[in-house]
Amino acid sequence: MRENPRAIAKGRPITRSPTIDTRLIWAIALPAMVTNVATALIGIGDMWIVGQLGDAPTQGAVDVGAKLFAALFTVMNFLKTGTTGLVAQAGTRHGSQAQAEVLLKGLAVGLTIAAVLLLFKPVLLPLLLDALGADARVRTAAVIYADIRYWSAPAVLANFALVGFLVGRRRMRTVLAIEVAYNLLNVALGLWLALGLDWGIAGIAWSSFVAEFAKFAVTAALVLRIAGDDFRMALRKGPGVTLRALGSFLGVNRDLFLRTVVLMIAIAALTRLGAERGPVVLAANGIVYQLFILSALLLDGFENAAQVLNGERAGAADRDGFRAYVGAILWRCLGLAGLVALVFALFGATVTDSFAATPEVAAEARRLGPWIAALPLAGFAGFVLDGVFVGASWTRALLVSMAGAAAGYGLLLWLTWPLGNDGLWVSFCAFLLLRAGFQLALMPGLLRRSFA
Repeated sequence: MRENPRAIAKGRPITRSPTIDTRLIWAIALPAMVTNVATALIGIGDMWIVGQLGDAPTQGAVDVGAKLFAALFTVMNFLKTGTTGLVAQAGTRHGSQAQAEVLLKGLAVGLTIAAVLLLFKPVLLPLLLDALGADARVRTAAVIYADIRYWSAPAVLANFALVGFLVGRRRMRTVLAIEVAYNLLNVALGLWLALGLDWGIAGIAWSSFVAEFAKFAVTAALVLRIAGDDFRMALRKGPGVTLRALGSFLGVNRDLFLRTVVLMIAIAALTRLGAERGPVVLAANGIVYQLFILSALLLDGFENAAQVLNGERAGAADRDGFRAYVGAILWRCLGLAGLVALVFALFGATVTDSFAATPEVAAEARRLGPWIAALPLAGFAGFVLDGVFVGASWTRALLVSMAGAAAGYGLLLWLTWPLGNDGLWVSFCAFLLLRAGFQLALMPGLLRRSFA
């Protein structure tokens, strides 16, 4: 017997079944793909807008700023992924009231972290800019961008918990509508402020700031409309958000946090080593990286499907269904990765030319075309398996696999340094492959222990 999607959406336990329903995969993955591509527009839109300013150091500064907030905010993405997995499991075990309690804990943790980030802004912001590295002109512009965007921390972190709750409840169409509206607002404001009012890089930063708080207001209102009664009941209970209960929530998500820290360090290394080769290489690598993010967020639609469906199967102790969904999602993600790689191989040069601020940046980005096509194929398995591990709460194993891949990545960065900029992308592709390899090696033992 197949699951009842309406029962899941309402938080009621589902029927256990070893069969898979491919419609469930696509029902979650397709809206998530569109949502994630819309999310990528914030980086791609910023890069395109700044490219119209015709200055390579300014384009490099936007890339540095984007990486800074990847390190600062995306490292907190455990609030979204952890909330998604825990909400999916709570729905199969205890119902919608437990799901609301998970959300309340996520919001409490997110807003506390945001307060700490704002308190230590005078210390953290210069340290993060130093860690990424840049010449004087790039750094000056990056400081303007980062100083404005930093203040969006409360909205960003609250949105992680709110969106994770909606994904865990399979409210993918709601998430899709929110993300599309958010990114359209961000791009429109960026065009108006940066180009129309000639605010330059400050206009790009302000557009992101305003769009993030608008997203928070809309998402919070929709969550209250969907689960307002359950949320109010969770608030009345009180003990669900004591320090002890929050400590337990953080314990579940600790490994996700550390795993994301390792990932962000790996990405920061890519930026730092590119910056050491000058603003042209830095800007070209920024374009390639944004296209990688576009493909990754597209393929991450299947990661969302794995988080929810494998989380539900883990909550129902359904080993056969769990394994069936792993294989089914992996094969579908491979097919899409091949299609994305083909599109990049055929049209990648045209895309990179449109983003380049100068002919020199365009030439370097064109030269990196083979790596643009290779990245989706190198990363697809790791994306899906991340979702599987999160859904099953195998967070310690997820951290171990990421740490092992990062160690290999660091060694390869040293070995391939003489290859120039190509060496950076050889190492990054290998990093993606190593991550999936470690996850596949760990999975048999995890299955035996979790479904004994």
